[in-house]
Amino acid sequence: MARRLSVPPERRSIPIPIGVFDSGVGGLSVLREVRRALPAAELLYVADSGHAPYGERDPAFITDRVLAIAEFFRAHDVAAIVVACNTASAVALPALRAQFTRPVVAIEPAIKPAAQRPRSGVVGVLATSRTVASAGVARLVEAHGHGVRVLLQACPGLVELVESGELSGARAEALVESFVRPLLNEGADTLVLGCTHYPFLRALIERVAGPNVEVIDPAPAVARELVRRLEAGATPDAREGSEGSEGSEGIECFWTSGPLAHARMLIPALWGRAAQVLALPC
Repeated sequence: MARRLSVPPERRSIPIPIGVFDSGVGGLSVLREVRRALPAAELLYVADSGHAPYGERDPAFITDRVLAIAEFFRAHDVAAIVVACNTASAVALPALRAQFTRPVVAIEPAIKPAAQRPRSGVVGVLATSRTVASAGVARLVEAHGHGVRVLLQACPGLVELVESGELSGARAEALVESFVRPLLNEGADTLVLGCTHYPFLRALIERVAGPNVEVIDPAPAVARELVRRLEAGATPDAREGSEGSEGSEGIECFWTSGPLAHARMLIPALWGRAAQVLALPC
């Protein structure tokens, strides 16, 4: 059994801890919203960067990785798992929920809210190749795309930019332009960030798209759903403590399956403050 992190009771939100994972560092964009929603929670984050990007991987491989990470979280007795990876959600969610009995909250491209907003009737979805081709995204388009055109744009290379820490510059801007411009040329005035890495490129995406294009990130909705699920299963005393005491601050711990030295530079830079990063043992 893996060692549980020790957190003083007065610094806890209930229930804890929460496990959050992604194919790499992109899920930090979701973790940021979870931290805002649960400021006193103990958060455990896994960046499976040694196997990123999932979007170019075989479905069986993705499922194996997701279940291995779930077992890691099970050893830490997490209260819930957040799948902060659109590809993992699209490919492995049924298998994960079949093996993990506590709440599993998964991200998916925000096609439903996007379809309700466009003035032009055209929505562009930026995602990995595997997410674009997934049955889950096809179901979202079928369920919510009536009356609008939903354009699915695979964006190979964007995940690798974020994983390398290349969030600006001519090469990054040219790659973003190559994916966003065709959607704009088709009339899209709403863009969905269908990969959790892409919010770290949001400044470039918005620069290319221009001020009249709305960019939607589903991460805040994931955090709200996590809180709802936790409160639904909590006791009254736990609900009273779910926001933490005044002035309390939660802790985070990070694991990576990629090169440790690189992660120890990149994760604090993206997270915005010092971060303890350990080698993922699975």
